[in-house]
Amino acid sequence: MKAYILVNSEPGMIWKIAEAALKIDGVKEAYAITGQFDDIIQVEFEKMENLGRIIEKVQSIKGVLRTQTLIVIPPPIRE
Repeated sequence: MKAYILVNSEPGMIWKIAEAALKIDGVKEAYAITGQFDDIIQVEFEKMENLGRIIEKVQSIKGVLRTQTLIVIPPPIRE
């Protein structure tokens, strides 16, 4: 499964958060972005419990203020 974690950060921390996120198991990509959020982190996981652990690790990164997680809905299987 796949999800995106959107991050609001303390000023001046966007690149450090992206770099730290890349060290977390399950994180595939992490970028500083413009707009309402400061970073976007793409994660892949097998179970929801794994996603929960990834989110906890992201939230523990120094400079992270808030996160919002968007879980990708897989396309329906058609016959």
